[in-house]
Amino acid sequence: MRPSGAKNLLPPGLVSNLQDVLSSKKSGTKNEDSAEPNSVDDTKPVVLVTNADGIESPGLIYLVDALVRQGLYNVYVCAPQSWVSLYLNVTDTDESTAGHSFTLKESIAVTSAEIHGATAYEVTGTPVDCVSLALSGALFSWSKPMLVISGINKGSTCGRHMFYSAVVAGARESLFSGVPAISMSLDWKNDESKESDFKDAVSVCLPLINAAIRDIEKGAFPKCCFLHVEVPKSPLTNKGFKLTKQSHWSPKLCWQAISANRNHAAGRFVPNQQSLGLQLAQLGRDASAAGAARRLATQKKNIEEVESVGVSGKSDSNRKAKYFRLELLDKKQEEEDEDLDFRALENGSIAVTSVSLSMHVDADIHAAASEWISTAFEVEQ
Repeated sequence: MRPSGAKNLLPPGLVSNLQDVLSSKKSGTKNEDSAEPNSVDDTKPVVLVTNADGIESPGLIYLVDALVRQGLYNVYVCAPQSWVSLYLNVTDTDESTAGHSFTLKESIAVTSAEIHGATAYEVTGTPVDCVSLALSGALFSWSKPMLVISGINKGSTCGRHMFYSAVVAGARESLFSGVPAISMSLDWKNDESKESDFKDAVSVCLPLINAAIRDIEKGAFPKCCFLHVEVPKSPLTNKGFKLTKQSHWSPKLCWQAISANRNHAAGRFVPNQQSLGLQLAQLGRDASAAGAARRLATQKKNIEEVESVGVSGKSDSNRKAKYFRLELLDKKQEEEDEDLDFRALENGSIAVTSVSLSMHVDADIHAAASEWISTAFEVEQ
């Protein structure tokens, strides 16, 4: 109990939420809210949908709506939350470059959501968290859906961008568990694309999804890989599906200096300057579905040094911190092979790339490594 003389600076609603979270952690019991609201029709395959842009993104909404309208599947959604902080009044809806990251030794909040009749949950974690949780059996009554679909995400993820991409990671995590998966992205162009392009992208991808589920049931779908689908910027005028190879193209990583007083992370280094909103956001991450944004966008490019704080919490004038922000920029494509993913996409085809989990190393690479290791430790004469 809190002493009667203590002053409570937190909103009563947040205090109540925090108490519920702490109680549930101590008891170790499952939250009753995690029970599925709808029973599963055993005659229909289970399809799980996730993404990296957030559960409220149009790509996911249109996809789920189309799947539900078909009436062929039991559709479930477990996707990252589209953050809207009540205290900071900022939005964070992008996990798209989280890669294959997951949340370890930290609680995540799972909240039920309604998306066109599907059983849906929004999660304060990464796409990999979402897929892993859904397949664990802890959230749903099933643990192995027929197919996991990750997407449709905003922006191309061709070539080496797949290593950064969280929408691809969602599909990869599914394959880790032996569940077939498809990840999908739309080649969004800021000056040309519109929201309805996602609806069109769904319509052109639906035949592929239906064919995949049909062949999974027959045992004819590839088990050694998942498929990554890139939809061109004008989905309805596409030139058909084209099986492609992953290219070596990668985005340019551009670091920009930003002002410390505009940086969300600055409060972590200077506790006495941390706003109450940031403190509430940190506390509310477990307790509230509308908890907090993880980062703030900023356009400023100048560097501002701020006084660092040591482990003891005391100021250290000899230590200065600078803040930087990373952006991924397009760069010129050099490879000319028409069978490469980005080239097929540029030509208006729907690029379908098979992505394997194999760690196989080509013979020439192995030979080069073998030659080096055999001489690396020789004593010079």
